[in-house]
Amino acid sequence: MNPSHPLTAAGAAGLDALRDDPARAVLGFDFDGTLAPIVDDPAAARAHPEAAPALAGLAPRVGALVIITGRPAAVAVEYGGFAGIDGLVVLGQYGLERWESGELTVPEPPPGVAEARAKVPEILKASGAPAEVFVEDKGQALAVHTRRCAEPQVALERLRGLLDALAERAGLVVEPGRFVLELRPPGMDKGRALRDFVDGLRPGGGGPSAVLFAGDDLGDLAAYDAVDAYRAEGVPGVKVCSGSAEVTALAERADLVVDGPAGVVGLLGTLLPA
Repeated sequence: MNPSHPLTAAGAAGLDALRDDPARAVLGFDFDGTLAPIVDDPAAARAHPEAAPALAGLAPRVGALVIITGRPAAVAVEYGGFAGIDGLVVLGQYGLERWESGELTVPEPPPGVAEARAKVPEILKASGAPAEVFVEDKGQALAVHTRRCAEPQVALERLRGLLDALAERAGLVVEPGRFVLELRPPGMDKGRALRDFVDGLRPGGGGPSAVLFAGDDLGDLAAYDAVDAYRAEGVPGVKVCSGSAEVTALAERADLVVDGPAGVVGLLGTLLPA
């Protein structure tokens, strides 16, 4: 697929608006699965080698550049090699954390996260979960991964009800993803994070010329909702899917589907004229 040609008329209008007035455009991206390939060990994830240079080239030419991820913001900056990109903002933990110009803002986690941290290992043991199930502690959230299991989807479904019950008791929510269930604080998702970020750019009333968001997983659907909301308000938008065989829900709603992180990086090079 040619990444310079969107699949929908609305997406084409969004790209045209972005290219006509890049200085007021907002470009948003997920990290894992979008800028970085999915790997079995989250600690081994690294951005596509051309992602940081491509973002650095776009940063001075667009209105705003933001990465919205479920990871801690500092981890995404480190794993992405983004520390030297002026103008890039990284919103971690679905928008609870913010990294900008080397400054990191991190709130205190709610008490429910500590409760989940203590209870999740007990649940895994009591349920007879496979040894390959592992827990990623994100500080503000806990992610239970089944990707390494022989039957990852089966293991995920067996744990879903137990983790849902724990989250309800602890005042958390469960965010499903690609062979992962994440227990995190309620009230923030990628859609709200994107809206808060974009709306915070226009204190004087001026709006963006276009809003683009690229994602790959179920947690990115909320950001797609935000793009749709901007379209309803008259702001052109583009929904990009970093395609995979594991998640198809985004592809069904996207304007443009590209082939994984390599496709996203390829798209970055076509967004603005040389």
